Amino acid sequence: MAPRWKWKGAEAKALAEPVSKTVSELQSSLAQIEVSGFLSSCNVLLSVEPEQAEVLDRCCFGRPVVSAEKDKRWIQLSFEEAFFLFYKLKCIKISLRGRSLENEVALWRSMRSFKTNFAISYKAYSHLRSKNWIVRSGLQYGVDFVVYRHHPSLVHSEYAVLVQFICGNDRLKVWSDIHCSVRLTGSVAKTLLVLYINGNVNTENMNLPLCLEDYTVEEQTIRRWSPELGREDETRT
Repeated sequence: MAPRWKWKGAEAKALAEPVSKTVSELQSSLAQIEVSGFLSSCNVLLSVEPEQAEVLDRCCFGRPVVSAEKDKRWIQLSFEEAFFLFYKLKCIKISLRGRSLENEVALWRSMRSFKTNFAISYKAYSHLRSKNWIVRSGLQYGVDFVVYRHHPSLVHSEYAVLVQFICGNDRLKVWSDIHCSVRLTGSVAKTLLVLYINGNVNTENMNLPLCLEDYTVEEQTIRRWSPELGREDETRT
């Protein structure tokens, strides 16, 4: 499925401002002023200057929170977004109940205590982000994520992503599940992308972010086959 750009000139703008370049700008901007976030049981609240809020929006990290403060902006990050900025880009700090989490191990353990499948969801998120896809929540489409080639103001999302852990996951086990997911994503002009996460990780290693190296990711796109489009021309002899 070809990208569906939202307006004339959007593709040229996207080519002129690649996602990788914008993320590098964000990394440099946040690291210079030591941005700090506050971890709760379901998200991370980030306090930033208006300039950093604008760059975060360009990279599609988090969602703005309405506030009366004029010189500060509050951004709500998912666990996956926050850990990516902390662990991968190393450009923010995070505290829990007033105590700074000094390293990735402390943050990893805290997030896993709040979200039991965090290791799997973060592996999928970081896999897509590392390929310069814009990754957003897919809750409204009944999937884990939706991904965009560039900023959502320029292009529609191309894939609806389901994360499937090979061990201990019952999703898409029967054809009716697959059929429902494909029909739903097709009705909103998206292709279903299934990320199969596989790996044998010891229970002890699950307490360390290094366990991410033991997981592998396999991508599989699933599309609905239409008999009308696949049938041979009956007039041909």
